[in-house]
Amino acid sequence: MRDYIQKRVLDLSYYIAGENATVRQTAKHFGVSKSTVHKDVTERLPLLNRALAREVKQILELNKAERHIRGGEATRKKYRDRLEKLSKKGGNCRRT
Repeated sequence: MRDYIQKRVLDLSYYIAGENATVRQTAKHFGVSKSTVHKDVTERLPLLNRALAREVKQILELNKAERHIRGGEATRKKYRDRLEKLSKKGGNCRRT
């Protein structure tokens, strides 16, 4: 494995472990694709640092288990913001 790839793998992994970040947040922070982050932390990291790989795997599993909750919160916020915007304009809107 090339040196720059090893450095990226470790940088991504330490970020996920330190921030409890999702794959998407990590990809955005480092300017790489989600696929790159996922491949680096699931395939390459165990070859470099097994203990860190276990820690990152636990965080990713927790994120996966919670993603349906985050999605529901995002949808709720979207429609709440839309409702507030309409009510500020004086539009007809019903609150249910």
